[in-house]
Amino acid sequence: MAGAHSLRHHNQQQPSSRLLLLLTVLPLTLAALAFLLQWRGGVTDPLTRWSPDHDQFPGMSGSPPSLRHRSHGDCSHPLAQSHNPSFPYFRDWAFDYSSHLSPKICITTSTSAGLEQTLPWIFYHKVIGVSNFLLFVEGKAASPNVTRVLETIPGVKVIFRTKELEEQQAKSRIWNETWLATFFYKPCNYELFVKQSLNMEMAIVMARESGMDWIIHLDTDELMHAAGTQEYSLRQLLADVPGNVDMVIFPNYESSVERDDIKEPFSEVSMFKKNYDHLPKDVYFGNYKEATRGNPNYFLTYGNGKSAARIQDHLRPNGAHRWHNYMKTPNEIKLEEAAVLHYTYTKFSDLTSRRDRCGCKPTKEDVKRCFMLDFDRSAFIIASTATEEEMLQWYRERIVWTDKALKMKLMRKGILTRIYAPMIIIQSLRESGAFSSLIAKAAQTKLSKDNFLRSVESSNSTRNSRSEMVSSRKIDAGGLSQATARRILEVIDDSLPLAVPPLSPPTHDHADLIIS
Repeated sequence: MAGAHSLRHHNQQQPSSRLLLLLTVLPLTLAALAFLLQWRGGVTDPLTRWSPDHDQFPGMSGSPPSLRHRSHGDCSHPLAQSHNPSFPYFRDWAFDYSSHLSPKICITTSTSAGLEQTLPWIFYHKVIGVSNFLLFVEGKAASPNVTRVLETIPGVKVIFRTKELEEQQAKSRIWNETWLATFFYKPCNYELFVKQSLNMEMAIVMARESGMDWIIHLDTDELMHAAGTQEYSLRQLLADVPGNVDMVIFPNYESSVERDDIKEPFSEVSMFKKNYDHLPKDVYFGNYKEATRGNPNYFLTYGNGKSAARIQDHLRPNGAHRWHNYMKTPNEIKLEEAAVLHYTYTKFSDLTSRRDRCGCKPTKEDVKRCFMLDFDRSAFIIASTATEEEMLQWYRERIVWTDKALKMKLMRKGILTRIYAPMIIIQSLRESGAFSSLIAKAAQTKLSKDNFLRSVESSNSTRNSRSEMVSSRKIDAGGLSQATARRILEVIDDSLPLAVPPLSPPTHDHADLIIS
C-alpha cells in the first residue's frame, strides 16, 4: 500500500514539474533569441526610432556625440556630402514652418562668407526656432552662385550692397546722432561697425513688416546656444521672457580649438571658454593667468555678448552688440545659461583673411586706427610681417590648446566646457542631405534675378582691391562734406550714452574692485 501511495504522489507531481520547467526555459529562450536578432540587426525598437519625444535632444548631455568618424584629410566639399537621413528631428529640409512659430524670431547679419559657412549657420538656427533671416551680403556672399542658393531658402531675404542701398543709408538718422559718432570716418573694424549699425537699422523695419517679434544681430561665425530649455529651443527661450522685458543679453562663449588644421569649425570644435558672467568671480580671477595663456586678455576677441530685442516702436541699434530705444531706456535681462558661441580664429587661414581685409600698416600705432581689440592688432601685425612658418608657430602658441593637463584643470574649474549640440545638429543636417539637396535644387532653377545680379556685380562697391567693405567714410552724412561733418561731430553732446563696441572681459587688474 505504501508503494502504491508513493507512485500516485510521484505521478501527481510530474505535470507540475514539467510546467515549472517550461515556464523557466521559455522566457530564457525568447530573451536569447531577441538578443541574437537585435545584435545581428534583425529588429529595431520602434519606440527609440520613431518617438524622439522620449529621447534627450542631441547635445543636452555631457557625453560626447556618437558621430561618424571623418578623416581630417577628406578633401570632399563639406556641403556636397549626402547620406540617408539620420537626424531624428529632421522633417522638411526647407524648414518652411514659419507661419505657426510663436514668437517669430529674425536674425540679421552683414556677411561676405560663402555657402560652406552660411548654410550650416542658417539651418542650425532654423532647427532651434528662427524663422527669418536678413542677409546683407558683400564679396563672396554676393556672388550669383551663392545668392542663387540663399534665395531659395524659405524665410531668407538677401540684401545687396548696391549704390541705391548706400544712397538710402546716407540719409539715415544715424548720421545725425551722437551715439555712433566716435566710430565715423575710421578704417577696418570701425568702418564695419558703422556699416553693421546702418544695416541693423534697416533690418528693424524689414523685420517689423514681416511680423517678427524678436530681432538678433549675429555674425556668421556665431551660433546661438539655447541652453536652459528642455527642447534646446531659442523660440521657447524667448517665449518665456516676461512681457515687460525689451532686451535679452546672451553672454558669449569663445571657441578653444585643439588643432591647427580645423576646416569646418561648426562640426569640429566642441570646447569653449565660458564667459565671465557665467563664472564665480573667484574662479575667474583665480585662474585668469592660466586661462589667458600669455594673450592680452581672457578672451581673444570680444567678451560682452550679443542681444535680442523685442520689436517695438522707436527701436534702434546701439552698435553690433546691443539695441536701444529712442524714447526710453530698455528694460533688459541677462540669461544665466544660454549663450552665443563665438567661433573666432578657429582656422589658421583666419589670420591672413583678416589681414587681407584691412589696408593699415603693421605697426603698433597704426593698428590702433583699425582694430578695437588688442589681440586683433597683434594678429594683424604677425600676419603682415611673419613668414608662413612663423605664423603657424604663433598660432599654435597663442590659439591652439595642446596642454592636456591645463585643459583638464580648467575643465574641472568650469572655465572650459564641452558643448556638442551644434556639432551634432549640423553634422546630422549634412548627413540628411539638407545642404546638398538645396544646392542641387538651386542649380536647376533659373532665377529671374540673374540680370540684376550681374548689375550688382558691376556696381557692387565691394570689388575694390584691398577691402571687401564699402567705406563708410565715403558716405556723406545727409549730403554734408566730410570736413563739415567732422566739425559738427567735434561739438557733439557727450551726455548721451555711446554705442556699445566689442569689449574685452574684465582684466586681472579689476579683480579687487569687482570682488569688493
